Amino acid sequence: MYFHNIIKIVGFVSAILAAETAWSNEASSANVMAPLEISDWSGFNSQLATAKNIGVDAVSVDIWWGKVEAAGDQQFDWSYYDSVVSAIENAGLHWVPIMSFHQCGGNVGDECDIPIPTWIWNHYPGVDANALKYRSEQDNYSTETVSLWSDDLVVDEYLEFMNAFESHFATKAYMTDEINISMGPAGELRYPSYNSHDSNTGYPTRGAFQSYNENAVADFRDWTLNKYGSLTAINSAWGVSLSSMTQVNPPADATAFIANGDQYNLQYGRDFVRWYHESLKAHGVTMMNAAIQAFDSAFSDAELGFKIPGVHWQMGVAGNYRRSAEIAAGLIPTDVDLNSTATAHGYSSIIGVAASYNNSGRNIVLHFTALEMDNQNWSPQYSLAKDLVFWVADGATAQGVTIKGENALAGGVASDNGWNNIENAFTWSGYAGLTILRIGDVTNGGTGQNRYTSFIQNFHAAGSVANVAFSCANGYTYWGQSVYVIGNLAELGNWNPASAVVMSASAYPSWSKTIAVPANTTIEWKCLKREEANPSAGIEWESGANHVVTSGAAGSTVTTAGAF
Repeated sequence: MYFHNIIKIVGFVSAILAAETAWSNEASSANVMAPLEISDWSGFNSQLATAKNIGVDAVSVDIWWGKVEAAGDQQFDWSYYDSVVSAIENAGLHWVPIMSFHQCGGNVGDECDIPIPTWIWNHYPGVDANALKYRSEQDNYSTETVSLWSDDLVVDEYLEFMNAFESHFATKAYMTDEINISMGPAGELRYPSYNSHDSNTGYPTRGAFQSYNENAVADFRDWTLNKYGSLTAINSAWGVSLSSMTQVNPPADATAFIANGDQYNLQYGRDFVRWYHESLKAHGVTMMNAAIQAFDSAFSDAELGFKIPGVHWQMGVAGNYRRSAEIAAGLIPTDVDLNSTATAHGYSSIIGVAASYNNSGRNIVLHFTALEMDNQNWSPQYSLAKDLVFWVADGATAQGVTIKGENALAGGVASDNGWNNIENAFTWSGYAGLTILRIGDVTNGGTGQNRYTSFIQNFHAAGSVANVAFSCANGYTYWGQSVYVIGNLAELGNWNPASAVVMSASAYPSWSKTIAVPANTTIEWKCLKREEANPSAGIEWESGANHVVTSGAAGSTVTTAGAF
C-alpha cells in the first residue's frame, strides 16, 4: 500500500523532513499526563515548570472515583485534587481532567492501588455483587470497572460524580481544555480482555471474552431474539436445532471458537461478535450522554473526549487467530471486510461512537494510543501497530472526528525511533493533538524532553486559534433585535456594529456564543444589542468598561461574561 511504503521511508529521512517539510498536520494541543497519584509534590512542581517552559499546554489528570468517593455514596473528598489543580494553575498551565471510573492498579505501568468505591458492589438491594462485574470465559470476575451490562443501574452514580465535579471546580472552567470520560479498564473503551483477573490473556495472546455474567447472557439472548424474531428463525440462520432460548449462549469453549474460525465462518460466530461489539459501543454512547448531561453548566463549552486502545498484537498472524485480540477487546466486529479502507479495517464502527455526536453541538474528541510503536509482524506478537495508527486516524478523518494521539508505553518516548514514529503519524495522517505518558518522561532531560521540545516547535500550531465562550446576561430584546459580541479583533467586528457576531438566545434572556480567536491574545469586548436587518438601528451598548480576557493556548477554551 502507498501509506506503508511512505511509513518505511519516513523514519529514514526524518532529518530531511524536519528541515524541508511544511508540516502537513499541526498539533492543536501538546499535553502531558500527570502521575497516577502524586506523592512528590516538589518534584511535580519542578516538572510542571519545565513543561511550561518547553511549550506544553495542559496536564491530563486522572480524577479517581475510588479516591474521591471512597467513604460512601455522595461523600466527596476533593482535597487532593484541589492541590493538584492549584499546582497546575500556579505553573500557568491548563488541565484535562479524566473522569476515572476504573481502578488504578493491575494495568501496564500502574504504580498505585486505588480500587473503585467498594460500596458500589453492595449498593443495590437484591443485586448480587457478581452481577455487576465482568465474568470471563475463564469464569473469573473483574473488579476494575463495573460491567457495562449494569449501566442501567450505575450510570446515576457516574452522573452524581460528574455533577459534583462540575460544581466543585466550576471556577476552573477557564483552564479546562477538555474533559475525558473513562469508559472501561485503563480508562479505555474496551473490555478487560487482557487484564490480570484472567490467566495467560495478556500481550501477545488472543485475550479472553468477558461476556459470561448473567446480565450479559440475558442481553445476548434478547439481542438475538430481537434480530431474528423467533427461535425457529435463529435455528434456521445458525443451522442448529435449539429447543429453548436458554440454549442461546456465548461460546462454551471460546478457545475452540477462535481456533476453528467460528467468529468468521459461522453466522452464530459473526452474530456473537457483533453483539459483543455493539454492547461496547452502546456503553460508549451511554457514558458520553451522561457526560453531556452532567457538564451542562460551567463546563458546557469544554470538549469531551474518550480513548480507545491500540490492541496491535495478533493482527498479522495467518489463519483463524488473526485480529483475535482486538475482537476479545470488543473493538471490531467480524461481519465486515477487515481488510478494507472503507471500514477502516474494522474500526469505522467504534469510531462511529464519536461521529454520532458530529451534529450535537458538542465536539467529541477520540484519543488513540500506540503512536510510538513499530510493526513487529513476527511470532509471537504479529504486531501491526504502525499500520493500526494510520487505520484509526484515516477512519476518524473519513467520519469527521477529531482524533488525538498518545504513546502507549513510557519507554516509547525515550528513544529517537519512537519519536520518529510519532512525527511520522503527524506528518502523514490526521492526528490533531498529542498527549505524552507521562510528564516525568519529557521533563527530566534526555531524549524525551529534547524530542518533545522539538515536536512542539515543529508541529504545534503556533499562532493558531483558541476558543472564547462569550455570554451576555439580561439581554432582553424586541422582535427583530438580537444581542451581539463586539470587540477589538476582526473576529469580533473591530468595534463595528455591522460586523459584530450574533449570539445564541437558546437560554433567553441569556445569550452565548463561542468564537475562534487567535491563541494567547488579549481581547477587549462588550455586549451589544442591534437589529438584525438594520445594523444601525436599535443599538444599545453594554454599560461600563470593556471586558478584558486573554485567550488560551491553541485548541483551548476560556469563558467570559457580560450583562446589560
